[in-house]
Amino acid sequence: MEKKTRIEHDSLGEKEIDNTMFYGIQTLRAIENFHITGIPISQEPLLIQALGYVKKAAAMANKDCGAIDSKIAEAICFGSDKLIALKYLDQFPSDMIQGGAGTSVNMNANEVIANIGLEYLGKEKGQYEFLHPNNHVNFSQSTNDAYPTAFRIALYNKINRFTKSMEALSESFERKGKEFSRVLKMGRTQLQDAVPMTLGAEFNGWSTTIKEDILRMREAQNLITEINMGATAIGTAINTPKGYPEIVTRYLKEITGMPLSLSEDLIEATSDTGAYVQLSGTIKRCAVKISKICNDLRLLSSGPRTGLNEINLPKMQPGSSIMPGKVNPVIPEVVNQTAYYVIGADMTITMAAEAGQLQLNVMEPVIGFSLFTMLTYMENACYTLQSKCVDGITANEDVCLRAVMNSIGIVTALNPILGYETCALIAKEALATGKSVHDIAVLEYHYITQEKWEEIYSIENMIHPVFINS
Repeated sequence: MEKKTRIEHDSLGEKEIDNTMFYGIQTLRAIENFHITGIPISQEPLLIQALGYVKKAAAMANKDCGAIDSKIAEAICFGSDKLIALKYLDQFPSDMIQGGAGTSVNMNANEVIANIGLEYLGKEKGQYEFLHPNNHVNFSQSTNDAYPTAFRIALYNKINRFTKSMEALSESFERKGKEFSRVLKMGRTQLQDAVPMTLGAEFNGWSTTIKEDILRMREAQNLITEINMGATAIGTAINTPKGYPEIVTRYLKEITGMPLSLSEDLIEATSDTGAYVQLSGTIKRCAVKISKICNDLRLLSSGPRTGLNEINLPKMQPGSSIMPGKVNPVIPEVVNQTAYYVIGADMTITMAAEAGQLQLNVMEPVIGFSLFTMLTYMENACYTLQSKCVDGITANEDVCLRAVMNSIGIVTALNPILGYETCALIAKEALATGKSVHDIAVLEYHYITQEKWEEIYSIENMIHPVFINS
């Protein structure tokens, strides 16, 4: 019968561990010490998977360098493969935000892999004399290179997921752009009437701006492919066999399929968090621009009787506990709020990156938490906006056309024929009297003929304007 508990020790003393658990004493201390977010690191499975990649590559490199026995390396690889396969996630219970620069996370992985490996070797959990979390699983490593490398691998995969959600959103706007390609509407600058355009062009513009941000995300993603494996404590590669940094990096590239490269300056790479600042700023850029689109959607759908009412958003839920029939733009609203969170998280990352002293930035856990949540929340926001809003938008074509023909802004098209000052007088009179531009320019002052008016203000010419000056 398996014993219910085991005793483990570290440099601070001994603790009793539930023997069903694969983590050990240092993980238990983290559970006891850090009660901040209530979100365990197991909620970021890509980070756990990435730790598996790092530990496996390290074991393979150490074996090649003759630093550990092949049987030990085999057991470490076995345990690491379980993490890579997203097994044992429940064995990673410590909080996402913690002190110690990620030491607890690194040791959590070391302990879990060691105990999985011990059972693989036919031993019992905690028999570390046969397979030790520090002496074997963490060999040739420090938290200061293993944790950031795993963090970057996880970020790379999360960026892939976020950009896919952006692609889905961009494609949705592009489809609507085609659907609304013949819907004439009034363009606006500074919330004032400007010149005619199509609703389709407006939606295409949103698609294009998201595509641009996908490119920016790819550029930022490239920055995090540089790793510092083999740097160990501060970048001097202390306690590593000759050639280990290059070998472990090569193995990591092979088993992850990622374009990873070893930093040319491991001292610099171990303390530098500039790539995270750049990535955070790029995510913020995406959030700000998508939030701006949501503001536009809310304006264009405002009303329905007293607003612009150019488009209809899908009706998702009743909008008031007191006003019957009211329906609110809840999907753009929730995406706006997600963007505000991202903007705040970017400031957290900025301050955490600035707070690093000398050879290490100990604030990397909060940087990690912030980047992971930013990417997750924005991924969710993009899919929500696409599936629950954009895909179901319809156009109020008659409302859009009436607004165009009743607008004073259409006088701009007469500039090449009548000149700016005459057009300004027409606009001033239209504003003062409530008369239409047509009635003033054609019927009252006979500035142009009805035939010329129809040529200038045909639907086709307003959708695809050509230069007409006579």
